[in-house]
Amino acid sequence: MLRKLLLALSLAMALTACSSQEALPQGPELVKKSAEAMKAVTSASFSITTDGTPKIQLKKADGRLTSTGDADGTLQISLMNSLQEFSFVIIGDTVHFKATTGGYQKVPKQLLMTGVGYDPSTLLDPDKGISALLGGLGQPTTEAVDGGAYRVAATFPGKTMGALIPGVTADINGKLWIDTASSRLTRIDLPLDGGSVTVTLSDYDARFTITPPAG
Repeated sequence: MLRKLLLALSLAMALTACSSQEALPQGPELVKKSAEAMKAVTSASFSITTDGTPKIQLKKADGRLTSTGDADGTLQISLMNSLQEFSFVIIGDTVHFKATTGGYQKVPKQLLMTGVGYDPSTLLDPDKGISALLGGLGQPTTEAVDGGAYRVAATFPGKTMGALIPGVTADINGKLWIDTASSRLTRIDLPLDGGSVTVTLSDYDARFTITPPAG
């Protein structure tokens, strides 16, 4: 009798697991819907962190940005084997930029790409940012519901990764999290040579204004 009970319980659990797996939306459908949802975003907060010693110049970034390309925040960049931290404010084609000492310098935005190799203002650009990245993912596969988001495994194309993680040019197998309610991207985890990088996005459509620094 006990053996029959255990067998019935095991069968029920297996059927429940299969049913839950079948209920998950397909990966291609999820990332397509997320790419469209990201095109409608007007603003967001972002964070990029690294774990270990991945061989990329950008080590950390935090900030806010709008769909028009204005942004502010901080960057940690490895320059000539030294970790440097900068504050930035991007208004249109102008960057207000300063190190930990001294005041802000005002330079054309193109110099940010030349000197630092990273332009966070493109993250919400529908042609070069998150939407473009999602549209080019390879073999997206939905794995589970994780903390109110669908966890999806996929291959991230190197040709569009530079807008997100400067210096990355090869395809990478990683994971992303897509909010179950809004279809917006909330997190990306990417393994890299020597470590990993995590990108998180939050505060979608928050009403904040990016203004030039006072000095």
